[in-house]
Amino acid sequence: MNSQISTISGTAIPLTGNDIDSDRIIPARFLRCVTFDGLGANVFEDDRIQLKGTHPFDLPQFQGANVLVVNSNFGCGSSREHAPQALAKWGIQVVIGESFSEIFFGNCVAMGIPCLNADTATITELQEILRENPQTPITIDLNALRVRCGKLTTLVSIGEGSRQQLTNGTWDACGQLVANLSQTKVTAGKLPYVAW
Repeated sequence: MNSQISTISGTAIPLTGNDIDSDRIIPARFLRCVTFDGLGANVFEDDRIQLKGTHPFDLPQFQGANVLVVNSNFGCGSSREHAPQALAKWGIQVVIGESFSEIFFGNCVAMGIPCLNADTATITELQEILRENPQTPITIDLNALRVRCGKLTTLVSIGEGSRQQLTNGTWDACGQLVANLSQTKVTAGKLPYVAW
């Protein structure tokens, strides 16, 4: 099982606005699902309804994008895991922004979705490039902590522990348990409250 994430390439979608909370990313009425599978269709549902087809997630030029470029404090609000799950089910594999809610960031890393930081000027430039030419290729290199988008190459940041989890593949807790099943059984066998 290879869970290592080092390079992600594709196209990106610019989503402007500070303090976009998890309630906007996936409204509460969609939290009753048994699995996360269908959540992608409802990502930003209320914002999309309000903007009547002009929300970036509805625009044809951004369909199929796998990178999301956001502003500051993205994913704030409630701690729902459904928010990064909805983005992932829509197709987002990496988020680049000025800053992220700590819980949203943690939920993303636990799913293998890097959340990379860049300064305001860099994010603004990236969003402008993407609005002007939505099909501009973008490549994220987690080892070098670089993003290349068209003619722009810039540095991004992420905590070293999270970067190592993503690049080493140790972000995938379930995968780690399965890959090390014999060791897991030995450890569980030593616990008085676990019966095999």
